[in-house]
Parts: sequence; structure tokens; C-alpha cells
Amino acid sequence: MSTFQKLRKEERETRKSLIIDAAMDLFSQKDFHNIGMRDIAKRAGISAAAIYRYFPSRDDVFVEALVRHMKVVEELFEKRVKEGRTSLEELAMGSVDYLLENESVFQMMGHFMISGQIQPKALERYNTMQRNFLDILEKVNNQTDIGMNNRLVTHAIYASVTGVVMSFRNYPGRSPEEIKRHIHRLVRILSSVFTTGSIPENLSR
Repeated sequence: MSTFQKLRKEERETRKSLIIDAAMDLFSQKDFHNIGMRDIAKRAGISAAAIYRYFPSRDDVFVEALVRHMKVVEELFEKRVKEGRTSLEELAMGSVDYLLENESVFQMMGHFMISGQIQPKALERYNTMQRNFLDILEKVNNQTDIGMNNRLVTHAIYASVTGVVMSFRNYPGRSPEEIKRHIHRLVRILSSVFTTGSIPENLSR
């Protein structure tokens, strides 16, 4: 690859990052359905026509943004697995805390999970991201001592943990601190049930 080609590639990646940043910024302020490609282009400082050179649809923009954020979680989990810090509770807590601290990521995951309507290319990227995350979770699951080492159980754990966040993220009448404590208690119960088959006695934390 020539120097010119490298510069063009770097410029393209920089533009894509600007578009993704703009989309994430908008999604933290507006509902997904109220954001169009023109809105994203305007926030990114490019023309409405130019944005389609980088992303063919709005779904592609948001899936790419979600993939970028989930890579951060994957890298964190992979590091913990290598260090031997592989308790299901620890990784589950890391997942819910990341979603609680990153509202736009939570909103995007919720949209794609509930709507199920994604453009084919974006769907391929989304499925790859989800498979990678499940692979890491399955590695942890395989290290438990109760024989739960199949993909179906891994799916059950993933659905349970994300379901807790979706169910209680906006718990009416509760402060953010109360919501976080409640979600942590539920995650401890789920982790204990999946790894030991019993509910922990101390849930005061």
C-alpha cells in the first residue's frame, strides 16, 4: 500500500469515527426513531450526501457504534479471563455497570433487541459482535463446576443479565444509586443460581 493510499485510508477511518461519535452524541439525547442520517451528518460536520459514502444506512451507523463500545467490554473481559478473574458474578457486574454508565449503548442494545429490524449488512456486524461476547461468556461458563458448559445456558445467562438491566434501568421513583444497588442484588442472585444452584443468603450490599 502506497503512502497516499495509507493517508486516504486513515482519513476515511477518521471520518467514520467522527460520524459514529456524532451518532452516539445524538442517541444520548434523542430517541432512536427521531434521528435521521441528515441529523447525524449535520452533527458530524459533513454533507447529507457525503455520509452515505461511509455508511449505507442509519442502522449501519448505530451498529458500528455499538460494536465499537462492545469491543471495550470484550477487551476488559478477555483481560480478566487471562488474569484468572473469571467468576460469573464479576463479569456480570462489569456488564451491567457498563450499561448503566453508558446510556446510549443501553438504548441501542434495547432498540435492536426489541425491534429485530436491522439492515442485512448491519445485522451481520451485530451478530458477529454478539457471538464474540457470548464466546467470552462461554469461556467463563465452562470453568464452573456444575457442568453448565453449553451454548444454550450461556444464552440464558446473557438474556437474564441484560433483561435485569432493561427491566429496572428506569425503575420509577428510585434514585440512580437505589437502582444500581437493586440491579446488583439481582445480578448476585442470578450469578449464584447459575453457578451454585442456590440463592445467596447475604443480599444487603
